[in-house]
Amino acid sequence: MPIDPSLPFLPVNIAVLTVSDTRDMASDRSGQILQDRIEAAGHRCVAREIAKDEADLIEAVLRRWIADPAVDCVISTGGTGITGRDVTPEAFQRVLEKQIEGFGELFRMLSYAKIGTSTMQSRAIGGVADGTYLFALPGSTGACKDAWDDILVFQLDARHRPCNLVELMPRLREHLKAA
Repeated sequence: MPIDPSLPFLPVNIAVLTVSDTRDMASDRSGQILQDRIEAAGHRCVAREIAKDEADLIEAVLRRWIADPAVDCVISTGGTGITGRDVTPEAFQRVLEKQIEGFGELFRMLSYAKIGTSTMQSRAIGGVADGTYLFALPGSTGACKDAWDDILVFQLDARHRPCNLVELMPRLREHLKAA
């Protein structure tokens, strides 16, 4: 995937949310992997939290970060499976204005090459709310690495061609200005 070196790199402010009933900051390997990759790519990890697998709690964190002008993008890890406690996609649906269907489709396509049909259990999703990008990833470290290394590192780089999500950021709130 081509990076145009003649264009400037524009750091993105990214918040990381781990959804788990059992993790704390010391044991949150997936959240740490995301933070490390975000910072290694030159972006800023402006916030990192853990929320229990409860839709209301997840939604509250998302709404707080969506309202914060210092947060351009939220990446969550965990709670995207199909068990009774997996409610991250439902919480995301409560706040999303537009879903980016291609993100989940692409994630599952890439994941299929590594874990086969088990990828069907992932409900990874992406979208936009009030000018903030939102991506929900599975809780495994492998899934976080795959989503970042194979999708997000490119789409969150303003130099990526033929297009990227960063170049759209100034236009994400157009509909709100007209109201």
